[in-house]
Amino acid sequence: MTNSQQPKISLVTGASSGIGHAIARALAAEGHTVIITARRQERLEELDAPNVVIMAGDLTDSEFQEQVVNTVFDTYGRCDYLFNCAGSIETGAIDTIDVDKMAAMIRLNVEATFRLTYLVLKRFKAQGSGHVINLSSVMGTKVRPTAGAYAATKFAMEALSEALRMELAGTPLKVSCIEPGLVMTELHKDWPVHPKESMGIHHPLTVDNIVDTVKFILQQPEHVRIPKLMILPGDHQI
Repeated sequence: MTNSQQPKISLVTGASSGIGHAIARALAAEGHTVIITARRQERLEELDAPNVVIMAGDLTDSEFQEQVVNTVFDTYGRCDYLFNCAGSIETGAIDTIDVDKMAAMIRLNVEATFRLTYLVLKRFKAQGSGHVINLSSVMGTKVRPTAGAYAATKFAMEALSEALRMELAGTPLKVSCIEPGLVMTELHKDWPVHPKESMGIHHPLTVDNIVDTVKFILQQPEHVRIPKLMILPGDHQI
């Protein structure tokens, strides 16, 4: 996925399913050493390969985050890419939304992601290289009824990413956001009506479409920055 032939070190969160799983699998297939993390050990083990390192745990636990970052840099001496793919969604009308689940979503999507990003970026600055790729959403720039809290978490990710990009301008460090529309993953598996039905999206994106987007971003020359890239299904009206 990169122009260099040197093996890369990549840290991928949320790698037990969906987009994170697909990105980790693709990176490993191209020779990266991939450190993967999520809560579900058994799902991470599906990515078992000699160049894949499994670290199961809860990213909202600051001690676990420190353990992950220290393990990566102590073991390999560097890290080239951080993929922030961990996240959850909780939506609902005012009278029905589970406020506790909403708060847990905010802790994971915002607090845990921000904390890990800063921990890794400090190391990136010390080593003089590194690229943070954040899995945002089309909801990082748009809103819809009942999904304000989820959109707010993605707006927060977008705001942080843009501020960090500006702060790091003129350095070798990069920050990018990918903003997918509806992707077929487990994210909506418990919804009574899937968004592809309620929104009339007959051909949602696949995780491989997002992997192709990642490849495009990583293949750019060193002087090129891609702050954000939105990818939508053709019939996604938003």
